[in-house]
Amino acid sequence: MNNDKENYYREIKIWRRVGDEQAIKYICFQSLLTGKYCVQSADSFYLPIGNDQVQQSELQVVELFIEVSPHERCEWFDSLEEAITQHNIFFDSD
Repeated sequence: MNNDKENYYREIKIWRRVGDEQAIKYICFQSLLTGKYCVQSADSFYLPIGNDQVQQSELQVVELFIEVSPHERCEWFDSLEEAITQHNIFFDSD
């Protein structure tokens, strides 16, 4: 097992309300090595919300994290706000 700081991340969940029936959950990481931020994924939720949707979202977070290192998967930024803004621009979700 590799114990260097490159493999340690702080998970940060950011929620955004979109109207009265939708929300977006951003799964962000902060690298403990660099202090920079990325958005690994963003999931949209619509009312009514079922347990399956919530469970699938959580499973996907873990699968993505294990499959490919966030350092390879993500683009990194100096601020959390910049990471989210760039994610929204790239995925046209703003």
